[in-house]
Amino acid sequence: MSTACHGVRGFFSISAAAMTIVVTTAVVLLSGPQLAAGARVLINHAELRRRDIATAAGGGGGDGACATAVAPFGYPCEEHEVTTQDGYILGLQRIPRGRIGGVTGGGVAAARQPVLLQHGVLVDGMTWLLGSPEESLPYILADQGFDVWIANNRGTRWSSRHVSLDPKSRSYWNWSWDDIVVNDMPAIVDYVCSHTGQKPHYVGHSMGTLVALAAFSEGRMVDKLKSAALLSPVAYLSHITTPIGVVLAKAFAGELISDLLGIAEFNPASPQVSNLVRTFCRKPGMNCYDLLTSFTGKNYCLNNSAADIFLKYEPQPTSTKTLIHLAQTVRDGVLTKYDYVMPDANVARYGQADPPAYDMAAIPAWFPLFLSYGGRDSLSDPADVALLLDDLRRRGHAGDRLTVQYLPQLAHADFVIGVCAKDLVYNDVISFFRRFH
Repeated sequence: MSTACHGVRGFFSISAAAMTIVVTTAVVLLSGPQLAAGARVLINHAELRRRDIATAAGGGGGDGACATAVAPFGYPCEEHEVTTQDGYILGLQRIPRGRIGGVTGGGVAAARQPVLLQHGVLVDGMTWLLGSPEESLPYILADQGFDVWIANNRGTRWSSRHVSLDPKSRSYWNWSWDDIVVNDMPAIVDYVCSHTGQKPHYVGHSMGTLVALAAFSEGRMVDKLKSAALLSPVAYLSHITTPIGVVLAKAFAGELISDLLGIAEFNPASPQVSNLVRTFCRKPGMNCYDLLTSFTGKNYCLNNSAADIFLKYEPQPTSTKTLIHLAQTVRDGVLTKYDYVMPDANVARYGQADPPAYDMAAIPAWFPLFLSYGGRDSLSDPADVALLLDDLRRRGHAGDRLTVQYLPQLAHADFVIGVCAKDLVYNDVISFFRRFH
């Protein structure tokens, strides 16, 4: 396959309807140290460095992620902007090389291979940057000779502008993750291609895997990317075991928020959302004390410092429509485009009474995929990942085109902010990428 960016224009932590409330409730009800309860607590030298990030950020003011998180560690960093076809202005950070220049796969000077990182729902690109350079994937990739690009979803802190719409208006928030698939991903991938002259590799976590899989299933972007590494992959959500998420999804929580409260923007800091969360947390069987374990499973290698810094920067707003869409996936057990519920509305949008399904078996078998998932993950449940793998293999995904890593001790957050992720996950991701340089 050619490394040049060409082909038909296609259309890229913490996912699922359950994650709709997880970070919200954490901010409202918990202090940082309590968040890590139930995880294996590790204290190391990275804690001081994380606190330095928080000090430099001053609470996340007007500076971009480069000045806030990357530059203090001595890495070069660039702020970029991408405008989508529907007018959203997205922030994009680039770490073009490591602190000492890094090395290429062959140990010689050459154009560095780009890698694009996509986060999940209710967070932004900062979630990749909360650890030390020895622990965080962007820094590890940069020091290994990669050209790292970090995306930020529409509506989050560094992607909160539009060419004409006011971010405070309902019109600005009238989108679901379908729109990220159709508009944001092609704009970002095309931008990276045009600036590097190469097809990037892709890394997604949680909802960052969902939008990628949806795109690939429609033949989008597979001609613009070299490969994709999917951490805590999400396509099916029928086996999630998080009590709060299940209750919210089955109760049509998203529709209630939108219709009864008139909330188009789901902002975890807003009084309406905070009050809603408190109401749900009073329900029998709801454990809102040890939230990270309750929602993501018992994470293996988080520490108190990671939890503290995570709460300083996250959560981020998203559209209520996106959360409704995720809730629909949990309730219905099928991955489809957004369901407008009324047949006439679906016909007007899709030409049929029911929303079209995303067929995971339609992902081209030649496109290289790396899937890494954990045995303790309550969101990307192993049973749901097994359904996804069945679909991929039914199409013929096999051999070096489908690499599967199962880590029985890991849960959802370990893959992004766990101190063991480098040794258990990231080294294998890098080895996978190098097979397709």
